[in-house]
Amino acid sequence: MFKFKNYNFKQYGYSLLILVLILGGIGAYLIGLVQAADSNLAQRQVMGLAIGFFAAVFVSLVDYHFICRLFIPMYLFNIILLLMVKYSPFAVDHYDARRWLKFGSIEFQPSELSKIIMILFLAQFFSLFQRSINRLPTFIGACVLMAIPTYMIFDQPHLSTTMVMLFIFAVLYFAAGLSYKIIVPILLIGIPLFIGLFWYIQQDFQTLLTEYQQDRILSILNPDDYPDLVYQQSNSVQAIGSGQLYGKVLNGEADVLGSSYVPVVESDFIFSAVGEAFGFFGSCVVIGLLTLIIIQCLVVAKNASDYLGMLIATGISSMFMIQLFVNVGVATQILPNTGTPFPFLSSGLSSLLSGMLSVGVILNIKLQSKKRGGNSI
Repeated sequence: MFKFKNYNFKQYGYSLLILVLILGGIGAYLIGLVQAADSNLAQRQVMGLAIGFFAAVFVSLVDYHFICRLFIPMYLFNIILLLMVKYSPFAVDHYDARRWLKFGSIEFQPSELSKIIMILFLAQFFSLFQRSINRLPTFIGACVLMAIPTYMIFDQPHLSTTMVMLFIFAVLYFAAGLSYKIIVPILLIGIPLFIGLFWYIQQDFQTLLTEYQQDRILSILNPDDYPDLVYQQSNSVQAIGSGQLYGKVLNGEADVLGSSYVPVVESDFIFSAVGEAFGFFGSCVVIGLLTLIIIQCLVVAKNASDYLGMLIATGISSMFMIQLFVNVGVATQILPNTGTPFPFLSSGLSSLLSGMLSVGVILNIKLQSKKRGGNSI
């Protein structure tokens, strides 16, 4: 479990932890600006950041090989949690979706934990079947095992996390060594299939999406026809634009942020608060901080001591990457309105702790990196 003799603490990822804490601190500050007067979301975020920091440090000392040997119990635990969301009395609904479990005063979103569990599971699965990675039985097995939790998340419904899961799966399979002889036919079939699917989900007779999910997609294509659905995104774009170059904080207008009237601004639309409070330059800095975190994860993947560590770090990088793209894309009305948190910035203890656990695993892979004595970026 703890293999301290294999760890090179001179290359511990201090800079990665610092970047995460800076981003988390910015998030807590913004949440404090936009939260309701009687809310304690900012205090909870600070508490979650502190707990997450110690959790990340603890996990960074646990050998990732030991964690991945538990991949089957982790997978079953994940399925049980997702089943509880649908069938247990602990499940609760918010925003017309059932995605949370509530134990006393604590609410928890299993789909957030599901992302890191599936990264660890798939990394171990591909490691076990590395020699047969391009064979059909391995491909079918990986697809089925991934499809089960992904469908359960889609059925909550949670379209954004479903897209994140699919993206992680695609990136991990590619990183695992999928042959171009397979990739090219998949693209030749998949691209026309995607175009056909995109046309199909716009039709009245489609059955894949709920009516509300379909309307969200149509609202991006025809915003004037769906004023109620684009209301949130339209206000978000206006809030971002009002920040101009330097934002309202530098002008002493932090107490009059219009983004506080954007529904769910503290989590899924936190980027609208970033744009209004810090302006264009501040938004670039915030995106740059997460980009540096992603780059550090990719460097860890490159220097990982083995195939398993490379896959885990690549999967975590892809998770942060797609969440950044979707969150900013939704807040700027480039993508359909579907909720995805901005890693370490958005309010929500489930997302924050999941991200911190992921960082802890990255730190452990770095401790065992083949590049001895290297410095963090």
